Amino acid sequence: MEATFSVVDENCSRARVCRGARPCIVTLGAIVLLAALGTAGSVMLGGDQAPASQLPRRVDPQAQQILDRAIRALGGEAFLHVKTLTTRGRVFAIRDETTAGLEPFQSWVEYPDKRRFSYGKEKPVILINNGEKGWEIDRYGLIDQPAEQLRRWVASNRYSAENLLRLRINEPGVLIQARGGDFVDNLPTQIVEITGAGEPTARIDFNRLTALPIRITYEVRDPKTGDTDEYADSYVDYKEFDGIQTPMHITRYMNGERVGETFRNFANYNENYPAKYFVAE
Repeated sequence: MEATFSVVDENCSRARVCRGARPCIVTLGAIVLLAALGTAGSVMLGGDQAPASQLPRRVDPQAQQILDRAIRALGGEAFLHVKTLTTRGRVFAIRDETTAGLEPFQSWVEYPDKRRFSYGKEKPVILINNGEKGWEIDRYGLIDQPAEQLRRWVASNRYSAENLLRLRINEPGVLIQARGGDFVDNLPTQIVEITGAGEPTARIDFNRLTALPIRITYEVRDPKTGDTDEYADSYVDYKEFDGIQTPMHITRYMNGERVGETFRNFANYNENYPAKYFVAE
């Protein structure tokens, strides 16, 4: 999910020290994903317990029915076996309900945890993520991504619809429960909660009519301050590409406030990328 990108800001909060004519950049959390848009070391886990590999997978039958229906709606086997996703469009950063940044983007994702994200018209900035490592390349050179930016990427990626529905629901020790219904953006939903061993619970709202996921909500705790932030990623405007239903409009909320939006105008699955596409060079 595209979502985490940078815009020029008067207040410099990057790890890099700003000198001379080099502009200060502040990273804004926009969706996982909108790239968005946490995992080990970033999503704070619980206390002492048995290793996840020794715990059984527990899924209640109603939740399994909802998940099975959702996976069929998303594309079935085509969705389950996706290797890469290439997208293009525009990404917005929002602060105090005002657009703080607007940039064209291109995104290349290799599941489950590699991303190359380019934004900007002239001399674009490139973000590269590979697992829990991340780099940024701009006109001035290569740096490591700031810790907060990287933490948000890892979180949004772990809780993306693709990784939740293709990997997380099959992990040892996971608990999956149906939690009734609700309304999201005036649409009736069915709720499934997914709790990994020692991890916070992720909630998925599925459209009751189409079975497609329309919102994923999860919490991430800052390992330094202990503060907990609630994120919600909204998926709408699905279109079919290569047999897979793909959300073309993704909105990220943080603690109830809209912080970013991604509008895709192109998507393509299972492209082959260069061998070192997700390595900083």
